[in-house]
Amino acid sequence: MADEIGVGLIGYGMAARVFHAPFVETVPRLKLKKVVERRGEESRRSYPHVEVVRDAAELWRDESIALVVVTTPNDSHFELARRSLLAGKHVVVEKPFTNTSGEALELIELARQQERLLSVHHNRRWDGDFLTVRSILEAGLLGRLVEFESRYERFRNQPRAGAWREEARPGSGILFDLGPHLIDQALVLFGQPRAVAADVRRQREFAQADDYFELMLDYEGLKVTLRAGMLVREPGPRFALHGTEGSFVKHGMDVQEEALKRGLKPAGPGWGEEPEERWGTLDAQLGGLRVRGRVETVAGSYQSFYRNVADAIEGRAELAVKPAEALATMRVIEAALRSSEQKCSVAFTP
Repeated sequence: MADEIGVGLIGYGMAARVFHAPFVETVPRLKLKKVVERRGEESRRSYPHVEVVRDAAELWRDESIALVVVTTPNDSHFELARRSLLAGKHVVVEKPFTNTSGEALELIELARQQERLLSVHHNRRWDGDFLTVRSILEAGLLGRLVEFESRYERFRNQPRAGAWREEARPGSGILFDLGPHLIDQALVLFGQPRAVAADVRRQREFAQADDYFELMLDYEGLKVTLRAGMLVREPGPRFALHGTEGSFVKHGMDVQEEALKRGLKPAGPGWGEEPEERWGTLDAQLGGLRVRGRVETVAGSYQSFYRNVADAIEGRAELAVKPAEALATMRVIEAALRSSEQKCSVAFTP
């Protein structure tokens, strides 16, 4: 068996506690060794074997650590990833990749020069509902797709104390927070669009950063709408797909995040499986048959992200989330901001 891959985690906020550390632990070849926590030692309570340090430089100097995972606020992603690459580490960055496409390009070039793996944590590629949508499209069950809608809708009409994502600072706001998930999924399914049109705004009186967006991605013969907001008490469908032969509609969010926040251990029996009452509905004409009914949701698999990272480091597999793909997501975000500010559609060139 190959030597273990030592992992160092920078930051131990919600993203690290819920979406990173538990899944690093599911991969036998990965060994979480050090966590940078500036305040407290919460990581040690969950992972007694982990050494808590106060300075990221201790990860960079540690030769036993091959992979550094950056889970700090968005405006620090670039510098921490840059210094990790310069230290000869492989790097995973929590989404969004960086605050600008220029920073993303610089990191991609540096990773190439250093001959190190660089990836971005677009874990929502392994949402069960998204995997189901992808399978339906690959099977051609809807005929030629003409409209695709994807939403993250929440209701919170009061400010949240200490929420840096809602402060007036670079990389804050819902477009940088939830937008990367929706955009990355769309790009995986359909590639890069011809144009981007967007409405990005603040809807809550107390908002210091955007808390609503609607993006329209233009493809030949296909309209893709991505929407997120914080004042939606009755959410619409998570996915709504319409084609020349039928429709698929799915309500409710993927079950994995909810399970993690309840403290369930990932990747056990039944992990990522959704109850039947939450399955989506397919209504389609397949040959001479009208088919209407529930479609079982594919089991979600967030653990697949870190399994792939380990395989890619060892040369066993191609990296699933390539940095160039994360760069494309950043470019769509920038195009959306220009579109909303200028109130026009923005041409998008690969």
